[in-house]
Amino acid sequence: MSKPQIATAANGWVNTAESESLESTGAIALAASLISEQIYCTLATASIGGIPWSTPLFYVFDQELNLYWSSAIAAQHSQNLAQNEGRSFITLYDVAKVKAVYFSGFATELNGEMAAQNILKLFDQRAKRPNPRLAKDYLGQSCRRMYKFTPEKVWVTGDRLTVDEQLVDTKIQLNLNSLKAIFHKA
Repeated sequence: MSKPQIATAANGWVNTAESESLESTGAIALAASLISEQIYCTLATASIGGIPWSTPLFYVFDQELNLYWSSAIAAQHSQNLAQNEGRSFITLYDVAKVKAVYFSGFATELNGEMAAQNILKLFDQRAKRPNPRLAKDYLGQSCRRMYKFTPEKVWVTGDRLTVDEQLVDTKIQLNLNSLKAIFHKA
């Protein structure tokens, strides 16, 4: 990350000054609560030709903040991931709070029975009900797969600023490792 800056038009209204400071603990706590409380995310992908696509997904996560979901292999977002080396963006948001967490990173198709079994356990815990599916339902000739998103960067909704009598939305770039540390303690 370059020299920390407050949110301005020149940097796309992204605050990086709070990424490492003690003031960011509120932003990190907000991000952690949104990740824990929300059960749906929006996955954004693009085709090889640059045509955007977004998909709402039920997700689970691990202590490293990898996000997981299951999808049909033939789904547009799954095809986009396969064509664009997994490059993707995920948003988790709370409509009532008007707050969101934004992740950029890469998604990959998971292979192997043990990986699928471990993720199915996370789905059972998150959904608070047993999932009738088995690992084999995501392997071999099955039309569905499990996917893993590994974040590289993270932001959270920042304060709205008044600029020329207009409200401008900002984001605070967070230190990903600081955010992960919260989930390692849990």
